[in-house]
Amino acid sequence: MPAKLVKVTPSRLATWSDCPRRYRMAYLDRPAPARGGAWAHNTLGAVVHNALRAFFDLPVSRRTQEQAAVMVAKHWKDDGFRDGEQAALYRERAQSWVADYVEDTDVSHDPVGLERWVSAPAGRIIAEGRVDRIDVRDGELVIVDYKTGRHALTVDDARGSQALALYALAARRTLRRPCRRVELHHLPTRSVVAWEHTDESLARQLSRAEETADELTLATDTLAAGGDQDVLFPARTGRHCSWCDFRRVCPKGSTAAPELDPWALLTP
Repeated sequence: MPAKLVKVTPSRLATWSDCPRRYRMAYLDRPAPARGGAWAHNTLGAVVHNALRAFFDLPVSRRTQEQAAVMVAKHWKDDGFRDGEQAALYRERAQSWVADYVEDTDVSHDPVGLERWVSAPAGRIIAEGRVDRIDVRDGELVIVDYKTGRHALTVDDARGSQALALYALAARRTLRRPCRRVELHHLPTRSVVAWEHTDESLARQLSRAEETADELTLATDTLAAGGDQDVLFPARTGRHCSWCDFRRVCPKGSTAAPELDPWALLTP
């Protein structure tokens, strides 16, 4: 019998690679352990993503900078911010980012996907996930991923992104068009970094994903058969423990790195 294909998302693969214990808590433990509160930088990113999705849902004639700013205000939340004053400052900043993005971007064409779920078999896995935006340019699909983090991005970030590569593989099977180009759009710096994949580079990313999927599947199956969860899903500690959702229920993580305020990771 052929091996069963394993469904994976980039988020699942990244969580396992960062910390197997966090993977277990997030995806396997039932009931799931309590998570920490909201982080302001995550709220900011979600607002920008939701605003841009709503913006591209508008008719082309209404896709203006003013409407982009309105969409940020419409989707705004204060979760994780220090206080109303800080939240208002970053709401204005997000409105400026999105308005500038619209000025820099050709918004006259309709994307073929907005927050589009793609899923397709690839090798030993089923690669799936939600793509921020999928464009069509010169007959080929282009994967677009919005970023609002504090650090500027480079071409290496686009080239090395396993998530973007898996999205490209899944999108071309789902939408039945070629897909090689992936792009990171960093709104705070008004920059776009891109990479043109080849079949060989996509195959390398797929191989990495398959190896990770094999590891997490073996650990999951062994746990179900009665294996020791602490041996199979060890804590992998580091700086990331400061912002882990499960910090409060992970003794190793809580002592590995200092606790941060929920607004500590905002773009300065």
